[in-house]
Amino acid sequence: MVLSRRTFSAFAGTAALGLSLSGSGGDEATAAGRTPLAPTGPAPAPPTADGRPHTVGFDRYSMLIDGRRLVIWSGEIHPFRLPSPSLWRDILQKLRAHGYNAVSIYVAWNYHSPAPGQYDFTGVRDLDLFLRTAAETGLYVILRPGPYINAEVDAGGFPGWLTVTPGVARTSDPDYLKYADEWLTAVHRIAARHLYTDGGGTIVLYQLENEYDNHVAEPTGRAYMAHLYAKVRADGIDVPLFHNDKGRNGHWAPGTFDTGGERGRYLYGFDGYPSPFRTPPDWGHFGPGGMKGGSTASPDTPGFIPEFGGGWFDPWGGAEFDGLGYAESRRTRNAAYERRFYLTNLANGITVHNVYMTFGGTSWGWLPAPIVYTSYDYGAAFDEARQPTDKLVPMHQIGQLLHSVPDMAKLDPVEADPDGTPVPGPGITAYHLVNPDTKARFQVLRNDSPTETVASVALAGTTVAVPVPGLDARLLAAGIALGRRRLSWSTAQPMLCLTAGRQDIAVFTGRAGESTRTCVESAGEPTVTVLEGDAAHGYGDGVLRIDAVLDGVTRVRVDGGGVAAPLLLLFADDESSRLLWRHDTPSGPVLVLGPALLRTAAVHGTSVRLTGDTVRAADLEVWGPRGVSELVWNEKRLKAHGTPSGSLRAERPLAGVDQVRLPALTAWRRAEGNPESAADYDDRAWRVTDRTSSSSITPVPAGQPVLFADDYGFHYGDVWYRGHFADAGAAESVSLSYTAGAQGLLMAWLDGVPLGTHRMPVPDKKTVRQGTWAATATFPVRPRGGPSHVLSVLVRRMQHDEDGRADDTHKAARGLTAAAFAGAAPAVRWRIQGTAAPDPVRGPLNTGGLHGERHGWHLPGFADTGWRTVGLPRAERRQGVTWYRTGFRLAVDTGVDASIGLTLTDDPARAYRVQIFLNGWNMGQYINDVGPQHTFVLPNGVLRTRGPNTLALAVLSDGTTSAGPGRVELTLLGSAAGGVPVSPVASPGPTTVTP
Repeated sequence: MVLSRRTFSAFAGTAALGLSLSGSGGDEATAAGRTPLAPTGPAPAPPTADGRPHTVGFDRYSMLIDGRRLVIWSGEIHPFRLPSPSLWRDILQKLRAHGYNAVSIYVAWNYHSPAPGQYDFTGVRDLDLFLRTAAETGLYVILRPGPYINAEVDAGGFPGWLTVTPGVARTSDPDYLKYADEWLTAVHRIAARHLYTDGGGTIVLYQLENEYDNHVAEPTGRAYMAHLYAKVRADGIDVPLFHNDKGRNGHWAPGTFDTGGERGRYLYGFDGYPSPFRTPPDWGHFGPGGMKGGSTASPDTPGFIPEFGGGWFDPWGGAEFDGLGYAESRRTRNAAYERRFYLTNLANGITVHNVYMTFGGTSWGWLPAPIVYTSYDYGAAFDEARQPTDKLVPMHQIGQLLHSVPDMAKLDPVEADPDGTPVPGPGITAYHLVNPDTKARFQVLRNDSPTETVASVALAGTTVAVPVPGLDARLLAAGIALGRRRLSWSTAQPMLCLTAGRQDIAVFTGRAGESTRTCVESAGEPTVTVLEGDAAHGYGDGVLRIDAVLDGVTRVRVDGGGVAAPLLLLFADDESSRLLWRHDTPSGPVLVLGPALLRTAAVHGTSVRLTGDTVRAADLEVWGPRGVSELVWNEKRLKAHGTPSGSLRAERPLAGVDQVRLPALTAWRRAEGNPESAADYDDRAWRVTDRTSSSSITPVPAGQPVLFADDYGFHYGDVWYRGHFADAGAAESVSLSYTAGAQGLLMAWLDGVPLGTHRMPVPDKKTVRQGTWAATATFPVRPRGGPSHVLSVLVRRMQHDEDGRADDTHKAARGLTAAAFAGAAPAVRWRIQGTAAPDPVRGPLNTGGLHGERHGWHLPGFADTGWRTVGLPRAERRQGVTWYRTGFRLAVDTGVDASIGLTLTDDPARAYRVQIFLNGWNMGQYINDVGPQHTFVLPNGVLRTRGPNTLALAVLSDGTTSAGPGRVELTLLGSAAGGVPVSPVASPGPTTVTP
């Protein structure tokens, strides 16, 4: 419904006094031949696994949970990027506290499947535990299990073993579908137990495929999507399904493929990562329309963005952010960016909104796609170390608003016609919206100029000056319910509204120091009391006017005026609003002010029991249901007293966090780790390269055996080759061709003598997305006599291409591809050795084929007493692998959540790389002369914060410069008093030895 400005003005004068639970929306829909529309009403309560049946549906405005409208305000996190199940609760509670009502997750096939028919959902892979924890936290779940996920992970989530199978992936090829069905069956056994429809869990949406745009017009693509749809339904997944379109193309919109006759249970979704340096796009109501207009490609389903950029990934070398890393991603996509872009989305009718990423985490082990380094911080609202950032302010404010103001789940654009309404101002884009049921009105004011502009805004027949900072945005509301009263209009942004005890409470926010005006309808003149802060008030023509300066939390109580219950108005500047926490309990909502984080709240009799975090000393104030008189914080009872605001306030501030002391890393031991390069090394147990054909998309060179590592079962990490030959006395050089991911590397030795190292180039801005790199390294050789020789080659293969175009690029070869001599043509007999059998606890992506990895040098408990004791920093020049090990003990106080990292620094001219192992867990790869990453997060659980730890560094140096490590030290990345209980992640030591 598009309204003229005259109609909008009429609504402004006739706003209802309460929320309408009926309305004309259903009649209008029926007349137009559409499904009847649900009315506006209170949002559903936060979900739980309550064991009761629920309905999950949608209409063209929003999702419908048990018939009640809900704006999905979701954050993306990946459990596989946080290998400590205890910490899943930490990050989920932080999402919930900061206003998110849903979490979106990928499930990575490669992470759970070391071999065909083998699926591991235990330990750090316990999907069932994650889904239970999400339900316990009160979050809806958007499940995205692939088969393909992209996600900047190895092979886009496909397991390594799939690279050597026949069949074209992401098509209806039966060879591929056999394996895809097997994977989905394994996931669905778990997911089916956690559907919100039967109360087993909180899954409300399920993704069929991801960014699938290469076979849209082909029968194999349509048959593939139809197959996935039928498979998901056959396995008992009965929630609405969707596909995430790569951009706005209208691909796989409802009706474009066979859904077995099912209608009205499938949504169109699309992703978008607009540049922060461009104008926010209109991908809905105010856009160009049509199949490429965003949500207009599917006018009968709600606007749905399964991925909207909450940051961006950074490649090896840091070309994306000019070497400044994820701090620059966070700076350019800051809180102002979020307000400009996310409020624009809401104005365009995007009511299923997922921010990718909200917590990025760590691509540990060999999990990352070749285009990215270990950190997946992403510039997200929570950094890689689980610390909150300033980006949470708008997410917190908008999320609380969407929960408290149900009118926003059903909005129509208002057509602006020239009837004398003031022009907003230069650089200002104004979006006008109205709820057709309640007649509540909203305006989004977006400033696309770099300087602040004062916009002229029409609010309820009044022209108001509203300042909008440069490259920022704000939301204004008129006609919304404030409990038992109604807002006429305000120049401050509404944040939340609730009823606690005998009073209604409404919170408005804005920049510190800003002067605001808020007008509340009142049949009679009320009594107004300024309890705290700078505010003035007046009354006339049935409207109470309150002028407040935003500085901390200004408190104004309104009594009478024809309403029995008081209204407490809280005017909070942005930073203070971040310390206001709403939590819904069975006894009613609780509002908490003061601590750095509120995790849980429960009402037991007269007590309000709270858990949460503090960073520095903080006051604690609580508004709760009637009759509460006691406060309990983290199981400690506090003395408290009532306040004129109707709250309970602790008499003493909550304590901040104690200082965390970290030990220096000393007592290092060193051992050389490339015996495979020696001429007399015994490789008889290695695999003979005897294959003559491959499923790889890389052609097998004529006259060569298949040398590709994947064809011999070595899918991750480093791989060794040893080629035996004779009769090469006249050889002048040897050329070794290899294929790898970004930053791949090849080292060669002839009869134990180093020949040299070849490295793939550092990606630049034109090649950051190149997932596969091929090169030929040519090394001169001296004439060699004798009957036998051996060529030893180590390839750091990096990872598989992501196959984002659905053309099987994940099957591009990795490792050595061909070898040839100049001046001679000896027959070379090759053997290959890669990683040992997958670690049964840490999984197949943890280790590669280095000698030390195969013999447990990275594991706690390995007997390194025979190694030489050395100190750091080091400076030695050699080609090959050198290992360093040390132990350290931490004694972080219980009740303190300390996020700790490992920082490596050195002269950037020194060429070497380091594989980092903590208690046997591969926490990532550092490349000293490439960067940009220097600090590696060590997640609690893998890290023993109270007890001993083992650190092992595998240093790979090319011999062209002296190599380190340089400085290696523990770094405190953040700490808080509170946290969640953390269980140690299993970290077994050596058991068996592989050649």
